[in-house]
Amino acid sequence: MATLATTEICDTNTTLVGSGGLRVLPPIFQGYGPSRAFSCPITTLKVFEDNVLVRQLLETKGEGRVLVIDGGGSMRCALVGGNLGQLAQNMGWAGVVVNGCIRDVDEINECDIGVRALASHPMKSNKKGVGEKHVPINVAGTLIREGE
Repeated sequence: MATLATTEICDTNTTLVGSGGLRVLPPIFQGYGPSRAFSCPITTLKVFEDNVLVRQLLETKGEGRVLVIDGGGSMRCALVGGNLGQLAQNMGWAGVVVNGCIRDVDEINECDIGVRALASHPMKSNKKGVGEKHVPINVAGTLIREGE
Protein backbone atom coordinates (compact mmCIF):
# COMPACT_ATOMS: atom_id res chain seq x y z
CA MET A 1 0.00 0.00 0.00
CA ALA A 2 1.38 3.40 -0.99
CA THR A 3 1.58 5.97 1.76
CA LEU A 4 1.64 9.74 1.69
CA ALA A 5 3.42 11.63 4.46
CA THR A 6 1.24 13.89 6.57
CA THR A 7 3.64 16.73 5.86
CA GLU A 8 3.07 16.30 2.12
CA ILE A 9 -0.69 16.32 2.63
CA CYS A 10 -0.45 19.60 4.55
CA ASP A 11 2.05 21.17 2.13
CA THR A 12 -0.01 20.39 -0.96
CA ASN A 13 -3.32 21.46 0.60
CA THR A 14 -2.52 24.86 2.12
CA THR A 15 -5.83 26.30 0.90
CA LEU A 16 -7.76 23.54 2.71
CA VAL A 17 -5.66 24.03 5.84
CA GLY A 18 -6.36 27.77 5.73
CA SER A 19 -10.11 27.29 5.25
CA GLY A 20 -10.42 24.59 7.93
CA GLY A 21 -11.30 21.91 5.38
CA LEU A 22 -8.16 20.04 6.44
CA ARG A 23 -7.43 20.00 10.16
CA VAL A 24 -4.54 18.54 12.11
CA LEU A 25 -4.77 17.46 15.73
CA PRO A 26 -2.05 18.84 18.00
CA PRO A 27 0.77 16.40 18.86
CA ILE A 28 -0.60 15.42 22.26
CA PHE A 29 -1.32 11.75 21.56
CA GLN A 30 0.82 8.73 22.41
CA GLY A 31 0.93 5.84 19.94
CA TYR A 32 -0.09 2.31 20.93
CA GLY A 33 -0.70 -0.85 18.94
CA PRO A 34 1.42 -2.02 16.00
CA SER A 35 -0.29 0.16 13.36
CA ARG A 36 1.80 3.32 13.20
CA ALA A 37 -0.47 4.94 10.58
CA PHE A 38 -4.16 4.46 9.95
CA SER A 39 -6.80 6.47 8.15
CA CYS A 40 -10.35 5.77 7.13
CA PRO A 41 -13.75 7.35 7.61
CA ILE A 42 -14.34 8.07 11.26
CA THR A 43 -17.10 7.40 13.73
CA THR A 44 -17.40 9.91 16.55
CA LEU A 45 -18.32 9.45 20.18
CA LYS A 46 -18.52 11.89 23.09
CA VAL A 47 -18.32 10.42 26.60
CA PHE A 48 -16.82 11.37 29.95
CA GLU A 49 -15.27 8.72 32.20
CA ASP A 50 -17.81 6.16 30.95
CA ASN A 51 -17.04 3.53 28.31
CA VAL A 52 -20.38 1.72 27.84
CA LEU A 53 -20.97 3.45 24.50
CA VAL A 54 -17.38 2.74 23.47
CA ARG A 55 -18.08 -0.98 23.81
CA GLN A 56 -21.42 -0.64 22.00
CA LEU A 57 -19.77 0.96 18.98
CA LEU A 58 -16.81 -1.42 18.92
CA GLU A 59 -19.26 -4.35 18.93
CA THR A 60 -20.46 -3.20 15.49
CA LYS A 61 -18.66 -4.00 12.25
CA GLY A 62 -15.81 -1.53 11.93
CA GLU A 63 -15.37 -1.92 8.17
CA GLY A 64 -11.94 -0.32 8.45
CA ARG A 65 -13.23 2.82 10.20
CA VAL A 66 -11.52 4.76 12.99
CA LEU A 67 -13.39 5.45 16.23
CA VAL A 68 -12.58 8.94 17.56
CA ILE A 69 -13.60 9.32 21.20
CA ASP A 70 -13.85 12.70 22.86
CA GLY A 71 -13.36 11.70 26.46
CA GLY A 72 -13.04 15.31 27.56
CA GLY A 73 -9.30 14.85 28.04
CA SER A 74 -9.90 13.11 31.36
CA MET A 75 -6.78 11.69 32.95
CA ARG A 76 -8.65 10.00 35.83
CA CYS A 77 -9.57 6.67 34.21
CA ALA A 78 -9.25 4.65 31.00
CA LEU A 79 -11.89 4.45 28.29
CA VAL A 80 -10.30 1.60 26.30
CA GLY A 81 -8.50 -1.47 27.60
CA GLY A 82 -7.17 -4.74 26.25
CA ASN A 83 -10.58 -6.39 25.86
CA LEU A 84 -11.92 -3.47 23.83
CA GLY A 85 -8.74 -3.37 21.77
CA GLN A 86 -9.19 -7.06 20.91
CA LEU A 87 -12.87 -6.44 20.17
CA ALA A 88 -11.97 -3.56 17.82
CA GLN A 89 -9.51 -5.81 15.98
CA ASN A 90 -11.99 -8.69 15.72
CA MET A 91 -14.75 -6.42 14.42
CA GLY A 92 -12.57 -4.86 11.72
CA TRP A 93 -11.84 -1.39 13.08
CA ALA A 94 -8.64 0.24 11.74
CA GLY A 95 -7.99 2.25 14.86
CA VAL A 96 -9.17 4.17 17.90
CA VAL A 97 -8.23 7.72 18.91
CA VAL A 98 -8.99 8.58 22.53
CA ASN A 99 -9.00 12.10 23.90
CA GLY A 100 -8.45 10.48 27.28
CA CYS A 101 -6.65 7.40 28.58
CA ILE A 102 -6.31 3.72 27.79
CA ARG A 103 -5.16 0.82 29.97
CA ASP A 104 -3.73 -2.68 29.43
CA VAL A 105 -1.04 -1.23 27.18
CA ASP A 106 0.73 -4.57 26.64
CA GLU A 107 -2.54 -6.16 25.47
CA ILE A 108 -3.38 -3.24 23.19
CA ASN A 109 0.10 -3.39 21.70
CA GLU A 110 -0.67 -6.98 20.64
CA CYS A 111 -3.86 -5.97 18.77
CA ASP A 112 -3.62 -5.41 15.03
CA ILE A 113 -5.07 -1.89 15.13
CA GLY A 114 -3.75 1.60 15.68
CA VAL A 115 -4.49 3.37 18.96
CA ARG A 116 -3.74 6.92 19.98
CA ALA A 117 -4.48 8.26 23.46
CA LEU A 118 -3.26 10.96 25.80
CA ALA A 119 -1.78 8.45 28.25
CA SER A 120 -2.35 5.17 30.02
CA HIS A 121 -4.14 4.89 33.35
CA PRO A 122 -4.86 1.77 35.43
CA MET A 123 -8.35 2.76 36.63
CA LYS A 124 -11.39 1.55 34.71
CA SER A 125 -14.23 3.88 33.79
CA ASN A 126 -17.81 4.19 34.99
CA LYS A 127 -20.52 2.04 33.42
CA LYS A 128 -23.57 4.31 33.17
CA GLY A 129 -24.04 4.46 29.38
CA VAL A 130 -23.99 8.25 29.22
CA GLY A 131 -22.74 9.99 26.09
CA GLU A 132 -23.49 10.84 22.46
CA LYS A 133 -22.77 8.83 19.31
CA HIS A 134 -22.22 10.18 15.79
CA VAL A 135 -22.07 13.85 16.81
CA PRO A 136 -19.53 16.57 15.98
CA ILE A 137 -16.83 16.60 18.65
CA ASN A 138 -14.07 18.97 19.62
CA VAL A 139 -10.72 17.40 20.43
CA ALA A 140 -8.01 19.76 21.64
CA GLY A 141 -9.60 22.69 19.81
CA THR A 142 -10.14 20.76 16.57
CA LEU A 143 -13.64 20.11 15.25
CA ILE A 144 -14.18 16.54 14.04
CA ARG A 145 -17.31 15.37 12.25
CA GLU A 146 -18.73 11.89 11.73
CA GLY A 147 -17.64 10.37 8.41
CA GLU A 148 -14.58 12.55 7.81
